[in-house]
Amino acid sequence: MLAAIYCRLSKEDVGREHGTNSESIVNQRKLLTDYAIKSDFEIYDYYIDEDRSGLDRERPEFLRLIEDAKLGNFSVVLCKTQSRFTRDMELVEKYIHGLFPLWGIRFISVVETYDTAVKGNKKARQISGLVNEWYCEDLSENIKAVLHKKMQDGEFIGSFACYGYKKAVDNKHELEIEEETAQVVRDIFGMYLEGYGIAQIADLLRLRQVLTPTAWKQSKGLLYINPSAKQSGECYKWSTSTIKKILANEAYTGTLIQGREQKISYKDKKMRSVPKKDWICVPNHHEAIINKEVFEQVRQLRSSRCRRK
Repeated sequence: MLAAIYCRLSKEDVGREHGTNSESIVNQRKLLTDYAIKSDFEIYDYYIDEDRSGLDRERPEFLRLIEDAKLGNFSVVLCKTQSRFTRDMELVEKYIHGLFPLWGIRFISVVETYDTAVKGNKKARQISGLVNEWYCEDLSENIKAVLHKKMQDGEFIGSFACYGYKKAVDNKHELEIEEETAQVVRDIFGMYLEGYGIAQIADLLRLRQVLTPTAWKQSKGLLYINPSAKQSGECYKWSTSTIKKILANEAYTGTLIQGREQKISYKDKKMRSVPKKDWICVPNHHEAIINKEVFEQVRQLRSSRCRRK
């Protein structure tokens, strides 16, 4: 009988079991291999997802296992625990209790001794699925509460500082001016006050061969990808939307603004915008690149130009 071995580890699992490494991929693999040998299963393949949440439906090896299961390449799936396979109750029902039986596949959770070939423990598997999902929901809420407190306390929690700033070397929760890009920010505000339009400013920066914010971060070795940017490959091609965002970013006056977006659900990575009244703002948090008077002049000028249009 051919068996597929699935292992998974994510940050949520590290240290859960009294700081031991019992959840490590190496230990999962050894446990399941030993079990397969003792049970006279022939191992078809190993499917291993590292640093992937049990709620993630796009795990590469998980998806490969499902595809091989559809093809009937094996008849048993072995996991250390049901939560290694998934922490999503919908997927428990869809695969373990739904499609796997239709495909003639037996699911075994070694530590919990769940086996779909044994009648009578379906309810235990369902309860386990609920507990695993509740754990993820509670963990998500706890993390959200901690991050909210950090934002209220004026700690910068972003992965990347906005253009013109960098994280302080001695404290990643503080921002300090990055002079090379800060000067570009000053130039943008200055040109706008001198009467240049948004598109003209973008063209001038391109002609001067000033790296776009995304290109500049990448040139410094930062693993930064702008999901809203068109991947044109032109590192000097400034967009009008980037210029607008810079001119509207109050962070340049020294105010730390966070909490503009939040996850739709603990199960989903998709984000939704938060109403401006609910943003977390901390004035005088870091050194300003643009003084408040200049920022206000630009804001009023932009408003008047929009009305004229």
